[in-house]
Amino acid sequence: MPHTHHVPKPLEARDPAWESKVRESFTKQGAMGLLGAELTAIRPGHCEIRLKFRPDLTQQNGFFHAGITSTIVDSAAGYAGFSLMPPNTDVLSVEFKINLLAPADGELLIATGDVLKSGRNLVIARGEVYVVKNGITTHCATMQQTLMTMHHKSETK
Repeated sequence: MPHTHHVPKPLEARDPAWESKVRESFTKQGAMGLLGAELTAIRPGHCEIRLKFRPDLTQQNGFFHAGITSTIVDSAAGYAGFSLMPPNTDVLSVEFKINLLAPADGELLIATGDVLKSGRNLVIARGEVYVVKNGITTHCATMQQTLMTMHHKSETK
């Protein structure tokens, strides 16, 4: 049987206010503010977060720490998932597995998140992290994540 390349259809947000909901939630994340991470791109089912190098974000060899890499890709994939969730919901990461493919050695980390499947309660997302050094981009981590839709929750506390 011949192999045909499957082109996924664009994902559709279930909340008309998806973009403002994601942006507002991101600004409430103390961890993203602490790190200096920036939300640089969002569309339904996709998110990108960038983080500039600082010496206080490194491990002993001067690379971005694996925990920092994990933190931004968790948020990137989480917000990709949240963008597809209905109104009056919130998002919670319940599991992720990350493979560190190369040292995160560079001046900029770029984390992307993309939804693989968005169900009523669970969302499966994929995250990728790239590090840029002297204009060269290296794929440094890949992640798979499970998110939980928290129903009847409002973003306002």
